[in-house]
Amino acid sequence: MQELTPRQTRIISIASARQHDLHIVLENIHDPHNVSAIFRSCDAVGVPLVSLIYTTEKFPKIGKKSSASAFKWVDKQKFSSIEECYSQLKSHGIKIYATTLVPGAKSIFEIDMTTPCAIVVGNEHRGVSQEASELADECVYIPMAGMVQSLNVSVAAAVILYEAFRQRMKKNMYSNEPSEKTAGIVEKYLRK
Repeated sequence: MQELTPRQTRIISIASARQHDLHIVLENIHDPHNVSAIFRSCDAVGVPLVSLIYTTEKFPKIGKKSSASAFKWVDKQKFSSIEECYSQLKSHGIKIYATTLVPGAKSIFEIDMTTPCAIVVGNEHRGVSQEASELADECVYIPMAGMVQSLNVSVAAAVILYEAFRQRMKKNMYSNEPSEKTAGIVEKYLRK
């Protein structure tokens, strides 16, 4: 058997720790820099796939520079409707959390992100649409102690992703053991 290079060993370790049941959904994010920054955060916490819903905004060009090439390691799915995206996620048993400040929304610290779930973040000015909010399983928010009750969308996504990361690390969900499920990803990563 051929000895693995350090790069191959790292790729196998990273691909094996990917969280295939943790998703992020971007709804009509306008600024390509925000999209790129979210891809970077997804790669950092092991999210292998981002769903992008574009119904009102133009699909962004994801830059190599601002994403630090994260788009190379994180796959993307494009959707032209919320219903289509949600339907696909739900068919895989994924619970959908829309980020919005509405009555009844739960703090991100109150939800269990160790179960299969998707976090939906919305447009920089309009936030998550009413449709995306109403069709979600639950609405969530990031608790804040300041006068301003919002964060930049890429920062908000990172905060939520790192809460999911914290919860999943606590349950030892970042195994670095290769499995049949990760074999295809390892092969794909080794070709990049």
